Amino acid sequence: MKTKQIILYGLFAALTAVCSMISIPLPFTPVPINLATLSVFLAGGLLGSKGGAISQIVYVFVGAVGLPVFSNFTGGMGIVTGPTGGYIIGYIAAAWLTGFLIEKMGRNYYKSIIAMAAGLAACYLLGTLWFMYLTGMAVVEALFLCVIPFLIGDALKIIAGSILVQKLYKFV
Repeated sequence: MKTKQIILYGLFAALTAVCSMISIPLPFTPVPINLATLSVFLAGGLLGSKGGAISQIVYVFVGAVGLPVFSNFTGGMGIVTGPTGGYIIGYIAAAWLTGFLIEKMGRNYYKSIIAMAAGLAACYLLGTLWFMYLTGMAVVEALFLCVIPFLIGDALKIIAGSILVQKLYKFV
C-alpha cells in the first residue's frame, strides 16, 4: 500500500468521525441526523470501492474499540451492536457499493448520484434489518422510524456528494 493511500484512508475515516459527531438527535428514533453518509459517499466516490470500504472499516474499528467517533461523541462495541449499529456497519457497504458502481459506470454527476443512492440503499437495508432484529419491530414501523424521516436530507447529501466528487477527484 502506498503512503498516499494510507493517509487518504485515515483522512476519510477521520472525516466520517467528524461528520458523525455533528448530529441532531430526534425524539422519536434512536437514529440521529448527521453528516456521516456524506463522508461515506465521498469516500466511495473519491477512493473507489476498495479504498472507500477500507476507510470505513477503519472508522468502525476505531469506534468499536472505544474512541468517541460515533454520534454524540460515543464509542464502543455497545454502539456497534446497538440499534444504530447496522447503519454504522452499513457505511462500509455503502462506500464499497458507491465506489464499485462509479468505477463501473463512470464518474459523471448523474452516474455518481445513482451510485450514491444505491450505496445509501445498502446502508438502509443493513441498518433497518439490524434495527428490526434488535427491537422486534415490523418493517413498516422500522422504516417510519429509521428511513423515511431521513430521505430528504440524504437526497441533499447525495447531490452535494456528487458535486464534490466531480470537483475533488482531480486532487485525490
